[in-house]
Amino acid sequence: GNGAGKGSNQLYCPTGVLIDKETDSLIICDAENQRVVRWSRRSGTTQGEILIDNLNCYGLAIDEQRYLYVSDVVKHE
Repeated sequence: GNGAGKGSNQLYCPTGVLIDKETDSLIICDAENQRVVRWSRRSGTTQGEILIDNLNCYGLAIDEQRYLYVSDVVKHE
């Protein structure tokens, strides 16, 4: 791996992960980097795509319509 850190190819304290079957990707709460990232399993890249930043995420869920729900522990949302 690439170790813990702030780079687009790193995570720092991941607290939640789910699989998006439609896009064959992992969506991860990267708590200490305050972001939610998507890592495609198809693209062959080791870089994550930032979906949401500036967020104190802890957990996430996706529903049948593929709406993404993310909890923010600081804002209590």
